[in-house]
Amino acid sequence: MSETILIVEDEPKIARLARDYLEKNGYRVLVAGDGDSGLAMARREKPDLLVLDLMLPGMDGLDVCRAIRRESDLPIIMLTARAEETDRLIGLELGADDYISKPFSPRELVARVRALLRRAKGNVYVPGVIRVGDLELNTESHSVNLAGESLHLTRIEFSLLQTLAQHPGQIFSRAQLLENLHGVAYIGYDRSIDAHIKNLRRKIEADPANPRYILTVYAVGYRFNDEL
Repeated sequence: MSETILIVEDEPKIARLARDYLEKNGYRVLVAGDGDSGLAMARREKPDLLVLDLMLPGMDGLDVCRAIRRESDLPIIMLTARAEETDRLIGLELGADDYISKPFSPRELVARVRALLRRAKGNVYVPGVIRVGDLELNTESHSVNLAGESLHLTRIEFSLLQTLAQHPGQIFSRAQLLENLHGVAYIGYDRSIDAHIKNLRRKIEADPANPRYILTVYAVGYRFNDEL
């Protein structure tokens, strides 16, 4: 059975272009024209991936993303206008996995969809458990516990945490972290890593403003604390 992609986009030409290219590449595609019907369709149809525009009539894309993340880890690619950097980062902080700026190449959209679906269903993690302080990361079950309590991380957040925790003390640039996530470093895409790290810190740090586990290396990137 082909994988199902839900496109929530209120501009018919963009929705039709995205649908046509995705269908040509073998995907089953559903389309919703506003946030409320998109959220309802996501709940009803349970697609494999969501392509979500930020600017929607009724419930906007950020609200849709927020609602979905309370319920599932459905892979989400956001469509944004180039001027909407703040909203884009908020979307990533809410749990979106990737974004594409308009106008976009439909071939790029297909490539991003294919890559995200591959990560979602085909991630291979090194077996074992990483324990640091009160944090326990199980790379087999893809689970994280903090002081005995289970945490819900998105796939991106788990991958970032695993990369850093497996190499305590090693400094990773934003470009390196992006390459680990996507297989290629995106030019001008650095700040998305900051958004994901911010979201991750809110979940694992007692005081995100003064992190214990994930440390910032000024003007370079991040490292996992090797002194715990």
